[in-house]
Amino acid sequence: MQELKPIKEGKVREIYDNGDTLIMVATDRISCFDVILKNQVTKKGAVLTQMSKFWFDMTRDILPNHMISVDVKDMPEFFRQEGFDGNSMMCRKLEMLPVECIVRGYITGSGWASYQKDGTVCGIRLPEGLKESDKLPEPIYTPSTKAEIGDHDENISYEQSVEYLEKRFPGKGREYGEKLRDYTIALYKKCAEYALTRGIIIADTKFEFGLDEEGNIVLGDEMLTPDSSRFWPAEGYEPGHAQPSFDKQFARDWLKSHQHDWELPQEIVDKTIEKYLQGYELLTGKPLQQ
Repeated sequence: MQELKPIKEGKVREIYDNGDTLIMVATDRISCFDVILKNQVTKKGAVLTQMSKFWFDMTRDILPNHMISVDVKDMPEFFRQEGFDGNSMMCRKLEMLPVECIVRGYITGSGWASYQKDGTVCGIRLPEGLKESDKLPEPIYTPSTKAEIGDHDENISYEQSVEYLEKRFPGKGREYGEKLRDYTIALYKKCAEYALTRGIIIADTKFEFGLDEEGNIVLGDEMLTPDSSRFWPAEGYEPGHAQPSFDKQFARDWLKSHQHDWELPQEIVDKTIEKYLQGYELLTGKPLQQ
């Protein structure tokens, strides 16, 4: 069996070159505040991969995505060993667009902190009198630049995203900027509406897009996972304070309130994966296949 090495490692993902395709492996690593923690969260990679598959299948009517298969039988022998089944996805190769496409349907997190200061989120003025966790009148698009590991992503305005894309793709900045914004809002609206029928509020999320060989925009990376999104239980939702969630908020909250060296207690790790698995089952209607 040929030993393969990733060509790129992100905070949580490893990317392997497979000739005319890529294989994206979601590890059990967890990152908070742009730092990779010392813990592994068992089954987390499988939740991310299988949840992305669920949403990719649901949104093909809006735009194509990069997923080809999540079955390791379709991949080289290397991926049929332990540690890859369930958390690997074979994908089309894309030229990724260097913008993280963030959409916020509710006001929380850094958006709430910014609103409290000056009534805006990423330069967008919002109505007065909003409470923490309020639903926004309409979802807002707040892009950011895509940082390398160790750097922080930087929030930019929609107009700055157009300029940023224009530098990389002369003559295409406006077209790509508009399409990214419109696809981001359309994907969010469809999926948030569905999630609500399953008892989950998608407060915010982020998407990444790339270009295929014909220059078409294609949805890439992961989609609507607990790593890229805030999922809240609809039952008991009440604006005016932070909401409980089905994501890594447990881990974030613990880190914010304790002295640490970026390692979580096992109890917090267990609670985190329990939330991921609960969220997966609620959204898809079935437990994660182990």
